[in-house]
Order: sequence, then C-alpha cells, then structure tokens
Amino acid sequence: MNKKTSISHVINEYINTVTSARSANTGRTYQNAMNAFSNMLTDRKLPPDTTSISALPEDAVIWFISALKVYSATTERLYLTALSGFYEYLSAERLCEINLPRTRLLIRQRARKPGQRLPQFPFNNIEIILEYANNIALGPTKDLLPQLINLRDRAFLLTLADTGLRVHEACALRRGDIDWNEGRALIIGKGNQQAVVRFSRRSLRSIKEYLTIRASLDGSSGRTLASLPLFARHDRGAGKKIKPITTTTGRNIVTQRVSEALGNEAVGTITPHSFRHYFVTVVLRASGNLKLAQELARHKNISVTQRYAHLSDDELDKGYWNIFEGKKVS
Repeated sequence: MNKKTSISHVINEYINTVTSARSANTGRTYQNAMNAFSNMLTDRKLPPDTTSISALPEDAVIWFISALKVYSATTERLYLTALSGFYEYLSAERLCEINLPRTRLLIRQRARKPGQRLPQFPFNNIEIILEYANNIALGPTKDLLPQLINLRDRAFLLTLADTGLRVHEACALRRGDIDWNEGRALIIGKGNQQAVVRFSRRSLRSIKEYLTIRASLDGSSGRTLASLPLFARHDRGAGKKIKPITTTTGRNIVTQRVSEALGNEAVGTITPHSFRHYFVTVVLRASGNLKLAQELARHKNISVTQRYAHLSDDELDKGYWNIFEGKKVS
C-alpha cells in the first residue's frame, strides 16, 4: 500500500486544509476529533497507518457515534461535525466512494441533541474586577512599566466587558481599527465575517489614557501608528518593541486580576469569555430587546442570545420574592 493512500495520511491532509482556512481553536478541535476517530478505527482492527483509505467504510460513522457516548453531547456534536467534514473532503477529492446523503442522515438520526445550558458566570464579581482594575490604573507607580501594564489591563478588561469581543478578537485589534469619532471598530470576527463593534465611552477613555502613556514607545517604533497593536506586550521579552498581546496573554491578564481582586479560589470561575456573557446580559437588562442583544453580540442564531434572557429577567426575580417573601405562604 502506498503511504499516501493510508487513512492516517489522508486525515493529516484533511487537518491541514482545516487549519489553513479556520481558526487555531477549530484546528485543535478537529485534530482531537480525528485522533479519537483513528483510535476507534484501531479498536475495530482498521489501523489507520496501514489501512488504505479505499477500505474505509461508511459505517465507520455508526461506530464512531457509539464510541462518542462517553463524551458530552456537545463534544459529540463537535467531533461529528469534524467527521462529517472529513467525509465531504473524501468525496470532493475523490479518494473513495462515499454516499454523503447517507452519512449525513446517519449522523442526524443517531447523534444526541445537546440540551440547552444557561450561561453560568458571576456577574457581580466581574463588576468587582472592573472596579479593581480601575483603581490600580489610577494608583501611583514608581516606574513606567507597571503603569503601562495597569493601564493596559484596565483598558483590555473594559473592552471585553463593554464590546462583547472574543478574546482573540480583542488581542488582534490595531490602533487603526478604531474610528474614534464614531466609537466603533471594523473587525474580522468568527467565521471570517466582517463586523462592526461599538465601544463605550469608558472603554475608549481607558484606551486613550493607556495609549497616551505609551506614546513615546509607539513614536520610536518606526511604524505607522495605525499599524501598531492596540494592546501591546510590556514584558522583558518584548523590550522596547511594540508587539501585540497573544490570546494566552489575554487569558493571563484575566487570571491575574481575578486572583488579585477576588483571591486564588476564584481563579477559573471567570475567563475572558465570562466578560462576553456579562456584555450580553447588560444589554438585555438595560434594553429588554432580544434582537438588539443578538446583533450586538453577533450571534448567528437568536436561540443562543435567548439563553441570556433567563438571566436578565428581573421581573421574574421580583415576582418570585414578592410571592414568597412578601407574604407568608401556607
């Protein structure tokens, strides 16, 4: 058998096409899915390294669905999406005979449907973190570096909270992306879709204060201001160069400030995505407009936004306490 026709080789080629066109997170998820698929094939006496792709049966979909029962329903759906894409790749590349309608039907009929989960996040604790970040940014520092870091972290956290940006979107912002007069930015978001994101006055003010202190570094960078990252690294590795923060740095900022504001026991309870939950909930509580929240959060499906309505319905809370605490219930 030619190694280039083995199942393992074709899987690697498929993953390469995914990673070149999708985000790094999607690439990792698809890689994990195909690793699980390869392990399942090995258990079925079809070792991917020595089995030709032409010997891969359509019924491997059924075997994989059975093997995925040990995972959550959500993970199962993600892995089956990756597998469905793999079979489509096989068909498009004409690597083996595939009945795509049948494989899709098998997945649709046999896969579990994930139940709705309400977003869980400590709303009040996020406001404590934002207040803490504001206080340290206003506090005195002896050196420029700690001041830059404190101002950057406040601006970064307020941006997450008040725009609904995903962490990788916020980290990728450039100074030239922001229209300061209109208070918004044009970004490339999830699914490589262009989108407009609005900035609050307080987030813009905090960004401007950070950039003002950073002005000398930016001016000596030898690059146009518009091309420079909005949020820069201020560690020893960066030196005097203006390098963008990574998503790992963004997560570390949240982890560090959560630890400082709430204690080590709170670490892990709040992530960068928690600030996105906060954003949607704030919009819903203030407006009660589900469609508005969907558009501002850039949710494709309004059912995703609707999950937050359960968290933002203050009338339910008020009605409940009026009934059970307002008068004795026999």
